[in-house]
Amino acid sequence: MLTVVDYGVGNLFSLRSSLVSLGVDAVVTGDKTEIEKADRIILPGVGAFEDAANKLREIGLDEVITDRAKAGTPLMGICLGMQMLFDKSYEYGEHNGLGLIKGKVVPMQGVIPSELKVPHIGWNALHFTSKKSEIFKYISENDCVYFVHSYFADECDDSVIATAEYGKELTAAVQNENVFGCQFHPEKSGEVGLKILKAFCEV
Repeated sequence: MLTVVDYGVGNLFSLRSSLVSLGVDAVVTGDKTEIEKADRIILPGVGAFEDAANKLREIGLDEVITDRAKAGTPLMGICLGMQMLFDKSYEYGEHNGLGLIKGKVVPMQGVIPSELKVPHIGWNALHFTSKKSEIFKYISENDCVYFVHSYFADECDDSVIATAEYGKELTAAVQNENVFGCQFHPEKSGEVGLKILKAFCEV
């Protein structure tokens, strides 16, 4: 069973619909017991890092997710959910993440050319790193996915599995063993996104 973590932030309906279309037994829940039983976990998220991290901790799901990931359960963070996998975020202050992937989340403003809009919204091609991750086994270099973000993961070179160009190459996806993160939204990325979710469900 795959569990989509419901902690009050995230595009849960379209994500679950995507998984159902793949024939995946997916449950959307904030119940600790259900998450502990999951074969795979997806951590979605939209909005502000501090608010989302606080909500996760207030209901005690941060420890459950961290424990399951360290025990080897495949975990995928999507958008803000990916950013929370890192050590820290510098979105309106300094905030601790789950610490499952080394690195930090920083603003795009001042890093990308000033003429480019922030947030970055739109379709961009994926560029794989030297070792192609198993979650990309059904897609190809330069396949496009859909982004909506103002912050990106930095100082995480050892974990980067894909980048996307937006004035400079920005982190698009990461992996640390059984922990995966997608800055883009696979559930909004058409057939390419469905293929990524399918591959994750086979990890």
